[in-house]
Amino acid sequence: MVVHALDASDSAILITDARRRICYVNEGFTRMFGYSPTEVLGRTPDEVLLGRHSDPNLPQTIRDALALHGHTRIETLVYGRNGQPRWVSMVVNQTSRALSGTQSITVMNDITLTKMHEVLQKKVLEGMVNEIPLSELMNLVCREVERIAPEVTATILAVDGNGRVHPLAAPSMPPYIGQAIEGAPIGPSAGSCGTAAWRGEPVLVTDIETDPLWTDYRAVFAPTGLKACWSSPIKNHQGQVVGTFAFYFQDHRVPDALHHRLVEVCLHLCALALEREAARARIHQLAYFDVLTGLPNRAMFRQSAERALDLLAREGGSAALLYIDLDRFKRVNDNQGHAAGDALLCEVGTRLTRSIRPRDLTGRLSGDEFVLLLTDSTAEQAVQTAQRVLEALGVPVQIDGQTHQPQASIGIALFPTDGQDVDTLLRHGDQAMYQAKSDSAHSLRLFNPEMNQRTLARAALELALRQALQLGQLSLHYQPQIRSDAAQTLYGVEALMRWRHPEWGMVPPDRFIPVAEEAGLIRPMTDWLVDEACLQLVRWRQARLPVPRVALNLSAKSFHEPDFSARLEARLRQHGLQPADLMLEITESVMMDTRSITATNIQDLHARGFYLSLDDFGTGYSSLSYLHRLPIQELKLDKSFVQDLSTSQAARTLTLSVMSIARSLSIEVVAEGVETRDQQSWLQNQGGPVLQGYLFSRPLPAPELEQWLKQRKEVGLS
Repeated sequence: MVVHALDASDSAILITDARRRICYVNEGFTRMFGYSPTEVLGRTPDEVLLGRHSDPNLPQTIRDALALHGHTRIETLVYGRNGQPRWVSMVVNQTSRALSGTQSITVMNDITLTKMHEVLQKKVLEGMVNEIPLSELMNLVCREVERIAPEVTATILAVDGNGRVHPLAAPSMPPYIGQAIEGAPIGPSAGSCGTAAWRGEPVLVTDIETDPLWTDYRAVFAPTGLKACWSSPIKNHQGQVVGTFAFYFQDHRVPDALHHRLVEVCLHLCALALEREAARARIHQLAYFDVLTGLPNRAMFRQSAERALDLLAREGGSAALLYIDLDRFKRVNDNQGHAAGDALLCEVGTRLTRSIRPRDLTGRLSGDEFVLLLTDSTAEQAVQTAQRVLEALGVPVQIDGQTHQPQASIGIALFPTDGQDVDTLLRHGDQAMYQAKSDSAHSLRLFNPEMNQRTLARAALELALRQALQLGQLSLHYQPQIRSDAAQTLYGVEALMRWRHPEWGMVPPDRFIPVAEEAGLIRPMTDWLVDEACLQLVRWRQARLPVPRVALNLSAKSFHEPDFSARLEARLRQHGLQPADLMLEITESVMMDTRSITATNIQDLHARGFYLSLDDFGTGYSSLSYLHRLPIQELKLDKSFVQDLSTSQAARTLTLSVMSIARSLSIEVVAEGVETRDQQSWLQNQGGPVLQGYLFSRPLPAPELEQWLKQRKEVGLS
């Protein structure tokens, strides 16, 4: 009866005698490992179960535990009769009999599937967070699969938007295989992988030598000796095939239950990795290239120009920066619409690229402003090139049936005489361009020191800003942030600085904040911002208005102050508030700043209990490894992505990827710029980030926000 009960158990049970020799195994042992009793009786468990990747110290570990406690529990890797590895949960108990001496009973349960999922997922997700290259990450997946199932040869292919395959990983395949299939089209008879990608469903071929699907690839694979192939499509969130994951076998066979489970786990991880790669490429594209013209944007141009100028400085060379602004471009937008304006900008970008040498640099700064950097250029050569550019731009162009003759103004700043860094050259080129524009249309001017009109205007703005701080002309408006739950709970409010000048009217923040940073006014401005926000939060709470926290935008300059974190906490405590009452929004430039003082301030703020939010995520180069290393509690998805959700598949893909990565790192996502119900509904259906935008409320002065809160309370919203 006892033996029958043991045999019926799904657990593998073995008993060893005093000499540690197996004297009994149940049928569960045979089912799990494939050994019959006669094959193992009289042998030690070590001889039967340990294999290539087993822990060599396992026998001694068990003996030590039994001697000390009389029992032990271990999770370990062992091998079956056919060499297939299995993770087991092993419980060993020591027993004693007067005649036979000390025996032990070992009970093992198969945890291969659980452990397989745990190990694979941990390694792949860690690799993604640490930004391991995609090919290396995919090779890791294949090697782990082949370790778990030695009879398998695993491969991973990517499928591009044109329906062509690109090998990503095949560590056990000869290199010539990848070279032979690189760029091959998918199709209805394109081997197992190309056909699986074509059909969007798994394809099993048990005989490569005879199956018609393999007609075009049979000869290529013949030297490998592979007989069967099972390929499954890798799909993204939208159901599009982005790759294939294949198992090859040395014999004619079908996949077993373990193979099916392996593929199920790996397809999910591969899809996540491929989407991460696509998102990273998209983020890089958005960060460094102008979406409309395809030219490098300001950030990309600046980096490339810095490298070029550094080299020229070492070699004693010269260069010229041409700052180009289209004349009367606004008329095109006003008369024909923005589509016509966009077409004109694209044409200008193409003509500029054709007008310069391959070694020169070009970029679109913003709007209708472009820039060129001519390396190894004298003033005379720069003027000649600028005249050539004006001629090229002046050629009439047909847009929507109308003829346009573009005109531009060009300012020229010379390196090193007019500036020894990119920012100075841009500033002086800008001043020269404005001089050209004011003198006559479609002309060029070289910079000279007397061009100080813009400098004087900037000085006037700085003086007015100092007075505004002294006279209390600054104010805060607050925009609500709403959780996307059924109750639409208030998550917090973002404080936005406003400046109304008595003569100029409203001065936009993107105009006065840079001046404050350059003029050393960020410290007093930040102190005012914190005090004003804290005072208002205290007033709201005294009035029993449920505002959980206030989000504040912080300048990168603040993180260069050694006492910043301590000063911020001290001001907060003066108002009787806690660090968690504020959400501190920082830009990606702060996150990626290599200054030690910046990193110290970030870590110190976190240690003091402040929450950090990464603002405008995706508009700069977002290094995912920094999200892993730095204490970020919140990501603010830039409104440019949210606005494109209803029209752009790329925006939806990127948004899903960002939300997925943030969710895996336990980071809250705040979607900015939500303006329509469709945007709200789509975001809620994809995991429900916090929502902020004009759909709920524009930024409001404190009294109007109070009315807004009271109205919500009256309709049952919190």
